[in-house]
Amino acid sequence: MAKPSFLMEVKYMKINVVLVEPEIPQNTGNIARTCVAVGACLHLVGPMGFSIEDKYLKRAGLDYWKYLKLYYYDSLEQFFNFNKEGVFFYSSTKAEKSYHEIYYPDNCYILFGKETKGLPEWLLKANYNNCIRIPMLENIRSLNLSNSVAVIVYEALRQNGFGNMKLKGKLTTQG
Repeated sequence: MAKPSFLMEVKYMKINVVLVEPEIPQNTGNIARTCVAVGACLHLVGPMGFSIEDKYLKRAGLDYWKYLKLYYYDSLEQFFNFNKEGVFFYSSTKAEKSYHEIYYPDNCYILFGKETKGLPEWLLKANYNNCIRIPMLENIRSLNLSNSVAVIVYEALRQNGFGNMKLKGKLTTQG
């Protein structure tokens, strides 16, 4: 299938969103839609808590699935074996650095953990200098996964000038 013309014309920063063992299909569907809207690749690392054919996953992504750059992996080991190049960031409530304090280069990978547990502790410890968090009030456990992805991805895009993304809208009627 050929890419639609609106995707061919856009020059954008390449961002890789990586979901490690996602559990909630609606979150993954919303994240897929965000990825299409910004030209990001979505990497799903299993095992997942749902089937990729799940009706809630499809509904949340609406009719954007055909435009999504989607990759599947059976494990983190397989993911890292296939993606050896690039800068990796690890989103976690356990990180010291805030997501806005670092620079996101082109073709970076931003990893997000499962909704109930986050990323594995061993992975965070091994990469602690590249762990990032979204500031929240102290007694709040975490944001919704799809919201977290959107916040961090749009910060990466903002830092890089949003590429050729449409920055201004237009009212359909003058009032």
